[in-house]
Amino acid sequence: MIGDGPRTAAEVAVSAGTAHQPIAEQLLRRVARPGELVVGDKVRPQWIDGGARFWYAVSDGVGRRFVLVDPGAGTREPAFDHARLAAALAAASGERVDPEALPFMAIEPTRTAVEFGAFGAYWRCRLDDYACERAEFTPPGNPLEVRSPDGKLAVSRRGHDLWARSLSDGREWALTTDGAPDHQYGSGPDSTGNATLLRKIGLPYLPPAVAWSPDSTKVLAHRTDERRVRQTHLVEAGPADGGAPRLHTQRYAYTGDAFVPQAELVVLDVTGGTVVRAQAEPLLMPQLSPITAQWAWWAPDGSAVYYLDRPRDQRTLTLHRLDPATGEVTTVLGESGATRVEPNQWMYEPPIVRVLADEVLWYSQRDGWGHLYRYDLRTGALLGQVTSGPWAVRQILRVEEAERVVYFTASGLVDEDPYRRTVCRVGLDGSGFAQVTDDVLDHVVTLPDDGQEYFIDSASTVGTPPVSRVRDWSGKVLVELERADISRLTATGWTPPERFCVKAADGVTDIYGVLYRPRGFDPARRYPVVDNLYPGPQVNRVAPCFDPGGMGLDAEPVAALGFVVVALDGRGTPGRSKSFHDASYGRLADAGCLADHVAALRQLARTRPWMDLDRVGAFGHSGGGFAAARAMLDFPEVYKAGVALSGSHDARHFNPGFVETYDGADAPEAWARTSNVGLADRLAGRLLLVHGEMDDQVHPDHTLRLADRLISAGKDFELLVVPGAEHTFIDCLAYVRTRCWDFLVRELMGTRPPAYRPAPIVIGPELLGELFA
Repeated sequence: MIGDGPRTAAEVAVSAGTAHQPIAEQLLRRVARPGELVVGDKVRPQWIDGGARFWYAVSDGVGRRFVLVDPGAGTREPAFDHARLAAALAAASGERVDPEALPFMAIEPTRTAVEFGAFGAYWRCRLDDYACERAEFTPPGNPLEVRSPDGKLAVSRRGHDLWARSLSDGREWALTTDGAPDHQYGSGPDSTGNATLLRKIGLPYLPPAVAWSPDSTKVLAHRTDERRVRQTHLVEAGPADGGAPRLHTQRYAYTGDAFVPQAELVVLDVTGGTVVRAQAEPLLMPQLSPITAQWAWWAPDGSAVYYLDRPRDQRTLTLHRLDPATGEVTTVLGESGATRVEPNQWMYEPPIVRVLADEVLWYSQRDGWGHLYRYDLRTGALLGQVTSGPWAVRQILRVEEAERVVYFTASGLVDEDPYRRTVCRVGLDGSGFAQVTDDVLDHVVTLPDDGQEYFIDSASTVGTPPVSRVRDWSGKVLVELERADISRLTATGWTPPERFCVKAADGVTDIYGVLYRPRGFDPARRYPVVDNLYPGPQVNRVAPCFDPGGMGLDAEPVAALGFVVVALDGRGTPGRSKSFHDASYGRLADAGCLADHVAALRQLARTRPWMDLDRVGAFGHSGGGFAAARAMLDFPEVYKAGVALSGSHDARHFNPGFVETYDGADAPEAWARTSNVGLADRLAGRLLLVHGEMDDQVHPDHTLRLADRLISAGKDFELLVVPGAEHTFIDCLAYVRTRCWDFLVRELMGTRPPAYRPAPIVIGPELLGELFA
């Protein structure tokens, strides 16, 4: 029996890795507790004075310091004297106040004071004498409302309709009155509404999907029609009130269903009370509201609404103009292709389209790369190609029409890593291309309100901590904000991941990934390997920046347990050429190309003899859960153990907005190929399946269908269904991940897992804010 009697030196060495579970816990908590291990890696600006200034808070895992920045003056300074304010607040409130852990998360700075909420009241602290007093001021807005640009009105959902509220006197009135069940205003599709998660955090629903006109007089919204969409059901075995099991019914279309959610665009006059309906067919809305996804938006002068539309086969993308006064819809321009035509390779990022006074900047991959083209707004005629080359535009940042220049981010301009982003500029006629940021780092840009003369730039790599600066549009640094402090992270034994480039399974194409060495790495040992999968094709598994979590949530903790962890983006994922992305079109099961993963593992191990390819596991969540199981079914000789969390194992019972986008519409044979269920008899290794009972994004029947087939095939596997859990296991993150770690340690290290159990991870408001940003 493992653990009984004397063990070899190798066994002792390997099992020592399991003693690092508290470190793995710390690294897992790094995502949920900003500042606990890394300080200053993210700047989240809160704009004031119309974007001319901003403040931000930096967390150190205990408290926050508040910083005020004036880019025009080139200054960065404390928003106030933290010690003096703490003393003043303590004197005024009678409560104990720690200046290193102030009891508030947000402030309202003015030129002479700072206002905030603390101890159940609102306070104003004058900055001349630091006297604190209870204040009468408008508190932060209701998170379920959307405020107008002038700050005088707000719109929210009530029942199935939209309501307006005056923020000055509290008066409320209905903007729509004909909403009905499954035919309501301002909601996205039920299938992606996160109802289970919202219930857990005490919210009835998300804010309405609406967009205010620039003059604050009208609202663009849509009526969501799900009346004929398939009804699905989840059973909550143990409701929080202790009652009998509860049935939850959800509108959730499956791939190939005749009916999917639709969005009927409307323009609501907030004061006049009129409703103008778009004189066009409703938009297909299988996954996201077109307003939330920024596929529908106001012209800067409020004279028109523009929106993008695609048919179900997604091979044509069209830009329309909606007259907000009459509802008349006209077509501006369109593009068709042999596969899907997309306004951005990343599904959840805004379209790379900008409507100017007389022209349209249009993103297209017609030459094999993602570039900008210029069209006449009135006639739809092509005026010329703006950018070109073997690289891709990622985001339009700013257009200076008078100077005829567009600023944008692009990837593919850094030879050592084609995913890194560079800030660039070019004339609208295609001349004068230049790089605004001229280094080899990855640049993440945050833009201020109202087209200010600056941007916030966070520059990093996967192994280089970010430095955040304010730059003007020439690239000049106006003021430095933060240099990330990773000293507490490195004190845990963390080392930066290694960025690598190897050949894909075709022996020709370069593919990129990262490798995490195990904690306490000793090149004389041999370590088991975990492939931490997410296959895309809508997002990348590996970000080119210093990633504290996100898609990399599991890599660092698993490496801390004593595994070599590999993550990569194979063919069929976004970020490169059109052909690289289309490698998975009609072959969704090959997104990220598991054959590329196998090829990468073998190439890496040739020069890294400490990688033990006789002990390789797969680990993934959601699409990664599908891929982890698929890796074991397609390559049983390589992957000996796998952990599949919340896996979307059967495309035929999944959201058509995802499956039909990447596998094709009306393609039942392709959908059948994108199913793990029919391959269950191939299982040879050890598999752990985990799913939340109340997962309303990927229903638990995906895992249960696979389990049923595995049982029929006489296969040995483990199954954990987590009562009440939603898709991300957000309120039982530590428990679920510990079970996964135990499985990997037991099956790949041959070692009994430790008895140590991590404490539950409390999800704070900052993480929730990011989830629902």
